[in-house]
Amino acid sequence: MIATTLNITQLLTAVWETVYMTFASLLFAVTFGLIIGVLLYCTETGGLLQNRVINRIADVIVNVLRAIPFIILLIILIPLTKALVGTMLGATAALPSLIFASTPFYARMCVIAFQEVDKGTIEASRSMGATNWQIITKVLLPEAMPALVSGITVTGISLIGYTAMAGAIGAGGLGNLAYLYGFARRNNAVLYTSTVIIVLIVFAMQWLGDAIVRKIDKR
Repeated sequence: MIATTLNITQLLTAVWETVYMTFASLLFAVTFGLIIGVLLYCTETGGLLQNRVINRIADVIVNVLRAIPFIILLIILIPLTKALVGTMLGATAALPSLIFASTPFYARMCVIAFQEVDKGTIEASRSMGATNWQIITKVLLPEAMPALVSGITVTGISLIGYTAMAGAIGAGGLGNLAYLYGFARRNNAVLYTSTVIIVLIVFAMQWLGDAIVRKIDKR
């Protein structure tokens, strides 16, 4: 028999857990990813701080982390998660894996954004005596800001998918609700409602990101 009951309190808790996991991990991913992205861009050949050794090491680390499927990363990081959080279950326990998965992704998007900045503008700033720090903070970041915000939007949407996957193995959120209380118990009301809310969150994030990009993009 297919169940059709829906617990509103349970649903609201799952929505909050999904939002919490997404935005908490996104905050850390954007912070660390931006730092790594600047490092990768500035240390590449011809960069502001050209250093092939540092660039190669950072590049390999980013590529390795990006290559590991998220579900495997969840398993690999169980010891670290237990050490940091004390458990492998719950929304907070999913944060280390979400951060490790999304940080290299956003770092690579930052590099792409920086590469779109006109190198002539950077050279002009350098010729006028600007320091590397001034070039990064007053030229590189402002010029790349629309692309950086777009990258945040894409990363956030990817994280929503990651939270659903993490939820299926006990992290909570809408993924956990859809799988454990929807699919496993043949409760279509829970399954489809959870899915629709996830889609709405994705649409809302995309709309907000696009609106911010339109506002700050002066081109």
